[in-house]
Amino acid sequence: MNFMTTLKDAWRRNDSLVCVGLDPEPGRLPAGLSGNEGIFTFCRDIVDATAGLVCAYKPQIAHFAAQRAEGVLERLIAHIHERHPGIPVILDAKRGDIGSTARHYAAEAFERYDADAVTLNPYLGRDSIDPFLERADKGVILLCRTSNPGGADFQALDCGGQPLYIRVAETIARDWNGNGNCALVTGATWPEELGRVRAVVGDMPLLVPGIGAQGGDIEAVMAQGRTAEGTGLMISSSRAILYASAGSDFADVAHRAADEMRKSVNSHRQ
Repeated sequence: MNFMTTLKDAWRRNDSLVCVGLDPEPGRLPAGLSGNEGIFTFCRDIVDATAGLVCAYKPQIAHFAAQRAEGVLERLIAHIHERHPGIPVILDAKRGDIGSTARHYAAEAFERYDADAVTLNPYLGRDSIDPFLERADKGVILLCRTSNPGGADFQALDCGGQPLYIRVAETIARDWNGNGNCALVTGATWPEELGRVRAVVGDMPLLVPGIGAQGGDIEAVMAQGRTAEGTGLMISSSRAILYASAGSDFADVAHRAADEMRKSVNSHRQ
């Protein structure tokens, strides 16, 4: 499955730019769900309830690994591929290392977990990303201007008249995207900066965290980040959808929350 093709198909088929983050938190599962089976049931039911409303799923690897639930993550991604093959899976891992270590990280993401894309840190430079870029069928989603407050510590540093995050965006768009499989992480909490990135990278997809609990505004994100066709974005929400209800109706309420977000996003697409 080619990530970019599948993503574009999901944008169109589900009329959605919504990406649901799958971040199971210890102690936040609905009553009656616990342990690895509880984590799997919770995430599976969220997926099955929202699959017609989203353009991607984004499981965060640390939320599974910290609970010794890596096997659950493998099962969950396999379930998505089997039951909802038109929805790509982004492994949110933020890897970045050199040499053979980078190749092992690529094998982890694409062979062990069978993810369609992975988030990466470009700080170590091109050679640390090459093992991922070589997989033309897979998405390579690189940190650019992140949503957290401390992102500006380095990302906003002046680099010859441009902030570092713009230099990162320029380099990836110009030099790293030969296979057309790159995307960038740009936070909803900095919409004007997101717009600067969009101006530099053209129609390259942007993964946009920070809506909901972090305070990002959908209208501002759409105004600054959408392409001329009204797409180009994977607007991620995790907690606002996953934990919309703590009761046995959690999947139904997650469906409604995802649908409300989709409608809100779509109201600003043109």
